[in-house]
Amino acid sequence: MIAVAVLVPWLALFMRGRVLQGIICLILQISLIGWIPAAVWALMVVNNDNQERRHQELVASLRNNNSR
Repeated sequence: MIAVAVLVPWLALFMRGRVLQGIICLILQISLIGWIPAAVWALMVVNNDNQERRHQELVASLRNNNSR
């Protein structure tokens, strides 16, 4: 997913379900100067989504352990 975020940032945002951000990122990416900020933005979104997923898994695991 990181490679997709660097090479085609708008696609990485679309794949994460962030359509409006993907469209804005695509507009930014059209200019060559905007490619780097678009890639950084997509990497941040992918990283934050991965951290959120790990956090939710940890919370669910802790709740399951406490209910026993």
